[in-house]
Amino acid sequence: MAHHTTAPNTPSPQLTAPGGGLPHARTQQRILTVLFASQVLSGLGLAAGTTVAVLLVQDMLHSTALAGLSSGLLTAGSALAAIAVSHLSQARGRRPGLAAGYLVGALGAVGVIVAAVINSPALLFVALFLYGAGTAVNLQARYAGADLAAPAHRARAISTVLVATTVGGVAGPALAGPTGNLAEVLGLPSLTGLFVIAAAAFTLAAVVLLIWLRPDPLLIARTLHTDTGMGAAQRTSVPEASAPRTVRRGPSLRLGVLVLVLTQIVMVAVMTMTPVHMHAHGHGAGASGLVIALHVGAMYLPSPLTGRLVDRFGSASIVVWAALTLLASGILAATAPDDSVALLALALILLGLGWNFGLVSGTAIVTDAAPLATRAKTQGLVDVAVAMAGAAGGMISGLVVATTSYSALAVTGAVIALVLLPVIIATARKR
Repeated sequence: MAHHTTAPNTPSPQLTAPGGGLPHARTQQRILTVLFASQVLSGLGLAAGTTVAVLLVQDMLHSTALAGLSSGLLTAGSALAAIAVSHLSQARGRRPGLAAGYLVGALGAVGVIVAAVINSPALLFVALFLYGAGTAVNLQARYAGADLAAPAHRARAISTVLVATTVGGVAGPALAGPTGNLAEVLGLPSLTGLFVIAAAAFTLAAVVLLIWLRPDPLLIARTLHTDTGMGAAQRTSVPEASAPRTVRRGPSLRLGVLVLVLTQIVMVAVMTMTPVHMHAHGHGAGASGLVIALHVGAMYLPSPLTGRLVDRFGSASIVVWAALTLLASGILAATAPDDSVALLALALILLGLGWNFGLVSGTAIVTDAAPLATRAKTQGLVDVAVAMAGAAGGMISGLVVATTSYSALAVTGAVIALVLLPVIIATARKR
C-alpha cells in the first residue's frame, strides 16, 4: 500500500481539491509519466497486429474470406485478457495487472514467429489469441491514468495516456518494410519482422510498469477514498438520496458502452480489410504500412485535444463528432479509386479520428459512471464488450469483402456509426 500524507479532510480522488487543485498532484504526474513511457513501447508492439497479422493469415490459409480471422482472434484474446487483467487489478492493483498482460502479449508474438517458421495455422491462431492481451492492456492503461484524476480533468488524463501510443503506433507500421528485410536476413519469413519488435516492446513495457509504477494508482485512490470517509458516507446514505444517483448512472454507463462498442466495430472492420484491399489492387507492404501508420496516428495523436474538448463541451457533444467523422470516413473509403493511396489514407485518417472521439468520450462516460469500489471490474467488463464487438467486426469484415466488396464494407460501417446520433438525442431528452 502506498504511503501518503493525506490530511483528515483531504478530498477523494473523485473531487477537486480546494482551490481547484488535484490531490497528490505529484503522484498523479509521476503515474502519467510512467504510463506514457510504457504506452510508447506497447504502441510498437501493437503495430504487428494492425499491419501484417491479416496478411500472415491470408498467406497461410490462401483465403481472403478467412483473412479477417486475425482480427477476430486478436480481439477475442483481448476480451479474455481484459477480464483477467481487470480482476487482477481489482485484487492487487493496476501494476501487476497491466504488466502480466504485456508479458502474455510478448509470449504471443514469439508464438506467431514460430508458427510462421513451421507453417502451423493452429499455432498461429493460438499465438494471435495470446498476442491480443497486449491490445487489451494498451487500452486498459487509460483507466489507470484516470484513477487519481479529478472529474474536471479526467478526459485529459485519459488522453495523456492514449497519445503516448502514437509514437510507437505510427513508427511500427512504417517499419514493416525494413523489419521484413531484417527477418529475411535472420532466416525468418518477412512478415514476422514486426512480431520480433512486438515481443521485445511488450516485454520492456512490462518491465517499466513493474519497476516504476509505484505507488499503484488504483490502490492509492482507494486509500484516499477510505480516509475521507466517502465509503462510509455512501454506505449510510438513505435510499432516497442514493436513488437519483443510480438513475443518473444507469443511462450514462449504457451510453458509454454503446459508444465504445460501435466505434470499435466500425474501426476494426474497415481497418482490418484495408491492407487486403490494397494488396489485391497491386499496392505493396510499404504503401499499406504507410496508410495504417497514418490511421494509427489519427487514432491516438489527437487525444490531448480530444480530452480538452470532452472536459469543456461534455462527452455527448464529442460522441456526435465521432459519429459524423466515421460517416465521412465510410463514404470516402467506399468511393475512393482503388489506385488512390492518398484518398484511402485520408479515409483511414478520418476512421482513426472518429474512433479517437468515441474512445475518449466513451471512456470518460464509463469512468464517471463506475463506482470506485468496483471500478476495475466494471471497466474490464466494458472492455470485454468492446473487444468482442471488434472480434465480430474483424471476422465479418473478411466475409463481407469476399462476398460483396470493400466499398460495401465501408458503407456498412458508415451506417452503423449513424446509430449513435439518435441515441445521443434520446439520452439528452431523458436527462
